[in-house]
Amino acid sequence: MLCEERFHEIYMRDPDGIAFAPYRICPIGAHSDHNLGKITGFAIDKGIHIAFRPKQNGVIEMVSLQFPKRAQWHVREIPKKTGDWADYLRGATWALSKKHTLSIGVCGVIEGTLPIGGLSSSAAVILAFLSALCRVNGVSLSDRELIDVAFDAERNYVGVNVGTLDQSCEVLGKKDHLLYLDCADGSYETIPANPLMKPYAIAIFFSGLEHSLAGSKYNMRVDELRSGVYALMAFAGMEYGKFNEANARNVPFEVYQAYKARLPEPWAKRCEHWYTEFRRVEAGAEAWRRGDLEEYGRLSFESGWSSIHNWESGAPEQIKLYEIMTETPGIYGGRFSGAGFKGCCMALIDPDKAEEISERVGKAYLAAFPHLEGKYSFHLAQSADGLGAGE
Repeated sequence: MLCEERFHEIYMRDPDGIAFAPYRICPIGAHSDHNLGKITGFAIDKGIHIAFRPKQNGVIEMVSLQFPKRAQWHVREIPKKTGDWADYLRGATWALSKKHTLSIGVCGVIEGTLPIGGLSSSAAVILAFLSALCRVNGVSLSDRELIDVAFDAERNYVGVNVGTLDQSCEVLGKKDHLLYLDCADGSYETIPANPLMKPYAIAIFFSGLEHSLAGSKYNMRVDELRSGVYALMAFAGMEYGKFNEANARNVPFEVYQAYKARLPEPWAKRCEHWYTEFRRVEAGAEAWRRGDLEEYGRLSFESGWSSIHNWESGAPEQIKLYEIMTETPGIYGGRFSGAGFKGCCMALIDPDKAEEISERVGKAYLAAFPHLEGKYSFHLAQSADGLGAGE
């Protein structure tokens, strides 16, 4: 791996270990975890590798193959966020140090196996780094603790209003199984592929646009949803407390139906996405359970449509990719992957048609955006075990 080679170039010695965390996809369940919805997702066999060694002086020194500048701090003197790529690692150190006394630092080189954007690379970076930092400090975390620490880092240090979708898929995922997670209480099921299900592969279409949750409209959309929920609670005479504690899961669908016409249009659209996505997830899990890949895919396409029209996310390039996907034979279903403001689209496809799909989608996309030649890319992936299964 390149991270091992680069590590040897910098430190003139081999790394002690390689930490890995997979990327994830969420075919149905997008933009709902932050309001305690349900999701379905997979870990995939691409992700973040970190070649590392311990540093007994407590210094953390990290290099990324994707970003410039080396980042450095001490495990007991964690600086405030600076807005660069290493904030996710500082946040991980900060969150872990609240629960465990850290004394040993780590030097490492980070390598991502796919272009950044849309596969929750931020959560994968945090989880891989936590794995390395825990190992050198002799800290053992349960799957639940790992998810919670990674969530704390991204939510409360970096400042992105995420839920636990990303971390859960990347920790709890199981090869050839669909993760069906309830974000309200963390309960989950890994549903095996039905023996009667058609074969499938995971296609990743990278738009050529890099992606940053913290710099996107992600937080604004979450606030708009929460504003709508807060108003619904007031209209219905429900008890409500602090704004940031309001969430759609605590407002029944019937209340939304009764009062949605009184909401400002942006708030109503955000709520429409959340409530319809909740139902799509439940229907999708049952479709997967009975081996109906076509129906699961149809619901994923429907989720993508709602993300465009109700959540109002998606750069023009991503919207075009989605539209091309819906018209391409051999694609069962798909949508934006990640927050959906840049990054990529994902799809479940017939593996026998992968080459044809790659050629057709790429040709149509680059005809619309020729300036992205050399930046757009197609990748084929499979479902994989999450960090909890492999560590």
